This record gives sequence, C-alpha cells and structure tokens, in this order.
Amino acid sequence: MLSIFLLIPLSLMLFVVAIWAVRYAVKSNQFEDLDNASQRIILDDRQERRQVIQSHKSANSAEKTDTIITTADDESFNLDAHQPLNTDVDTKE
Repeated sequence: MLSIFLLIPLSLMLFVVAIWAVRYAVKSNQFEDLDNASQRIILDDRQERRQVIQSHKSANSAEKTDTIITTADDESFNLDAHQPLNTDVDTKE
C-alpha cells in the first residue's frame, strides 16, 4: 500500500512530462513533413555538393583567366588550351 503513494504521483509526473514533450514536438514543427523527411537528407547533401562543385568551377575559371600569358613576340596564349587567343595586338615583324 505504501508503494502506491509513491507510484501514483510518479506516474502522474511522467504523464505530464510526456504530454509536454509531445506538445513541444508539435509546436517546433517536427511532425510537419513526414513523407519527405527521409528524402530531404539526401537532397540536402546533393544540393550542398552542387554548390561546392559550382564554387570550384568558378574558382577554376578565375584561375584560367590568370593563366593567359604574353610571349616575347606579343602573341597571347592560353596555357590550358595551348592555342593562341584572338587578340588585337599588332605583331612586330
């Protein structure tokens, strides 16, 4: 009989805590999109990977513009393509 005096208030407190936890979860929108939650993790990774690739591409294109050099006879060459660029520089003959 003595244990009932302990278990009833303890179970009521646990019940209140459980109700509070469910209410907190609902208010913080944890139950909003249950169908696509598993796919969102994968899609976020793909989107992050695309952003990283795009940043690398923009960095590479900036490096390519830095690799244009001028030779001794004033012809401009692109080091990556190994072909002369179309320039309006007069060549000395």
